Amino acid sequence: MDQPRTRTFHSDSPDRTCAVAGRLAPLLVPGDVLLLSGEIGAGKTHFARCVIQTLLPVPEDVPSPTYTLVQTYSGRGTEIWHADLYRLSDPNEIFELGLMDAFASAICLVEWPDRLGDLAPGGALHLTVTAPAEADIRRLSFKWSDPKWTERIEDALND
Repeated sequence: MDQPRTRTFHSDSPDRTCAVAGRLAPLLVPGDVLLLSGEIGAGKTHFARCVIQTLLPVPEDVPSPTYTLVQTYSGRGTEIWHADLYRLSDPNEIFELGLMDAFASAICLVEWPDRLGDLAPGGALHLTVTAPAEADIRRLSFKWSDPKWTERIEDALND
């Protein structure tokens, strides 16, 4: 892996945040893991929902997996896993959920990735969503070490 790289994007509306997610989504391939961090209400689920909606062949409801822990979807040619690990009590539950296998074979979006501990994939893309005082303003901070993300992030953030 290379040295960590970062790129920050400032969004002034939920639609603009969704547009970034929609530009990143088609660049994702099986085995890609996006780790979403941020406070409750920052917009992690909104970003994940927009990625998933972009990848679905037919639109469907994309609920938050807060209580189910994992929701899976049939995307175009691959499974999409959306996990919310907020309620996870032990990192070993990751194995029970099947996430370790999904990291290798599906597109995975994981909220509250700090719950993964040492099990977080090294080549994952990290996204931290922060919400300053203004209602719809969001700061999307991307961080990655795997060079495969560099061009994808540039493509997703240049509009």
